[in-house]
Amino acid sequence: MHNVGVIFKKQLKDTLKNKTVLIQFIMFPAMTLLMENAVKIPDMPELFFTKLFSVMFLGMAPITSAAAIISEEKEKNTLRVLTMANVKAWEYLLGVGLYVWTLCMAGAGIMATGLPASDIPFYLGIMAAGLVISVVIGACIGVFSANQMSATSLFVPVMMVFSFSPMLAMFNDKIEKVARIFYTQQLRVLMNQMSFEGIKTESILILVVNAVLAVVLFFAAFRKKGLE
Repeated sequence: MHNVGVIFKKQLKDTLKNKTVLIQFIMFPAMTLLMENAVKIPDMPELFFTKLFSVMFLGMAPITSAAAIISEEKEKNTLRVLTMANVKAWEYLLGVGLYVWTLCMAGAGIMATGLPASDIPFYLGIMAAGLVISVVIGACIGVFSANQMSATSLFVPVMMVFSFSPMLAMFNDKIEKVARIFYTQQLRVLMNQMSFEGIKTESILILVVNAVLAVVLFFAAFRKKGLE
């Protein structure tokens, strides 16, 4: 755990240097606060922008950040130096994953400030679960990619599918039928309910299947590419 902590602190120090990562942690929390307080439309659902941007944040920030960090360090051979310093692959990946998850949860905490106090535990709970899946997907892309350019070509379409399909599903029934198999869509449904009593078995099963697939793909990518 010492090595994991060192990796975590290293990434924290590098945050201000990596603008691609930094903007992901700032953009959606800032947009949520701005839109919720500045835009008032008649008959608009309560906390519309908080729920919309939360799902987009889930499908974008952790995937982009984890993939960008890992692919950049592979390209710059930083990982080879860490390996020589007896840092194991799982220690590095856990450190990066915890770093991305923690900063995203901090962003989720900011986005939750407009929620009723009774809804905050449920909101943070489903955000935490969704962020874990997204971090694993981002790590999978980062491990599979040889450099930053190839990582970008992979995470952009993946990010767009997971972050924008729930929004489009709100306006199109056909898209909704396809989007329902994605974890981000199920998390949007849970946010609309905002209650532990409203959780359906279908949503839990889809979340579990998405999580298992993400883990399987990650190990497949790691087995094929590793961190070299």
